[in-house]
Amino acid sequence: MKNTMIQHRVITPVQVPLNGGAIYGDLQLPPECRGLIIFVHGSGSSRFSVRNKYVAEQLNQYGMGTLLLDLLTKEEQDVDEQTMQFRFDIQLLAKRTILAVRWAACQPDLQDLPIGLFGASTGAAAALITAAALKGQIAAVVSRGGRPDLADDALGKLEAPTLLIVGGEDQTVLALNTRAARRMHCVHRLQVVPGATHLFEEAGALEQVGAMAGEWFVEHMHAPVLTRLV
Repeated sequence: MKNTMIQHRVITPVQVPLNGGAIYGDLQLPPECRGLIIFVHGSGSSRFSVRNKYVAEQLNQYGMGTLLLDLLTKEEQDVDEQTMQFRFDIQLLAKRTILAVRWAACQPDLQDLPIGLFGASTGAAAALITAAALKGQIAAVVSRGGRPDLADDALGKLEAPTLLIVGGEDQTVLALNTRAARRMHCVHRLQVVPGATHLFEEAGALEQVGAMAGEWFVEHMHAPVLTRLV
């Protein structure tokens, strides 16, 4: 059930060190935080995405901390805006996501929290690859309009409970998610938002995404992380 008492939100800017630079994020921790959800953007998005900020606020109401993160450095973002060479580099996005998970596990305020991943578009593939690589360290994964097919062999290695959310009118992505789900051996579910297109811009569609994701994380984030990150 939602925690309707959460009214005041404090956003803390964070930096995740990177060789030769850093990637930046916005951290939000509600009272009595029960887990940390790291957002994995893709396809040219950023931590300023209106859609993901909206979902993050909904997850805060379910008692989840959120980290909206840019997986590219400022220099890489500038290049990507011109060439789009990084936004589809799934392996790079996955490496940065793994780095973010390891960083979070070393922070005093975060290290005792189970970690979940919320991936959108191509970022969903990076989230799934991360979950497969860090077995026992990712409590749950949610994909919104994602491309799990781009995770390839990682699909069969997943152990973290995974929710795939797709718009009912997003026929191509729905077909890709349906095929990807068949390759998963972990606890998983494919949920369709009726009438929604790829960006869930229809009235009430994104609210449904937030509710589905919140309930999934509440159900699966209570278990302690099995393996500590080092």
